Amino acid sequence: MGFCLRVGQLLSTCVSFSLGASLGIWKESLANWCMFIWCLCFAMSLITSIVELCGLQCRIPCSWDGFLHAYSFHFGIICIVTSLIFGTSYIQVFSPGPAQNRAITATALSFVATLLYAIEVAWVCVRPGDMVCFVPTFPGVLRRLENYLACVIFPFISNTDLYQHQPALVWCVFVYSICFILGVVNFLVNGCDCDNDQKLPLRLPVLLWVQTVLSVLLYATAVILWPLYQFHEKLGGQPQRSSDMSCSDQLTTFVGIWDQRLVVAILTAINLLVYVADMVYLILEAFVWTEAQPRDSGFFSPAVSSPTSDVP
Repeated sequence: MGFCLRVGQLLSTCVSFSLGASLGIWKESLANWCMFIWCLCFAMSLITSIVELCGLQCRIPCSWDGFLHAYSFHFGIICIVTSLIFGTSYIQVFSPGPAQNRAITATALSFVATLLYAIEVAWVCVRPGDMVCFVPTFPGVLRRLENYLACVIFPFISNTDLYQHQPALVWCVFVYSICFILGVVNFLVNGCDCDNDQKLPLRLPVLLWVQTVLSVLLYATAVILWPLYQFHEKLGGQPQRSSDMSCSDQLTTFVGIWDQRLVVAILTAINLLVYVADMVYLILEAFVWTEAQPRDSGFFSPAVSSPTSDVP
């Protein structure tokens, strides 16, 4: 079952990339991002298939089912975001004909890849193994949301013209990247049950505190600097959408540069609120709630687990 799903993932992402590349839109940052994601999904599915075919998963010091669940969930979200961005940005750009048909087919196959990743998540939950199912905890939902919002931000900052002229905006891109990497590391450590490995230098609660507090501080700077340097005229920004010629150019994409700036500013503010809610939850859990109350600071609470599993 897993092998069949991964063959479908390989085919759908490979064909989506090939069709997108054949449209000749390499100069478009959103198109480049979409094709990068399809390449990344293809590469990860290929590596996962090779690991399983060679039986190397037994040598990995963490739960393989946990890794498959975390990997499939993240890539499913990334694929659906990519499908929506590519479809809404490029299908209507081309007039009816072969080019538009290729754009439609690439979008459809990207949605197929999303479906296959979702099926793999469900399959990992129901098949016999070390972990039978996962129930997302409340803080786990918050931390997933943090990563998913970052996944939506990245396509819009793939256009380097948005930030490469200002060091403050480059700092914002660094903030989005480092917070996302920290979130993925924590997700994998918890979801793959790597926290049971005594070789790890830091335990999961410490990692969660470091990630959450650091992310709140970093996002607080980005939520100020990004709109300040993007929309303040004295700092080189464009306060009005009408002043951006790319928003009226219908030959490339329906999402202009000014629109991308606005979307990133809104998503940055939303993600900061999510990080603050996550930090408040950690503070309440550590200093207010009593030990007798249930604690669910991890990403998952396994509904059914093996006797050796102690994933929070």
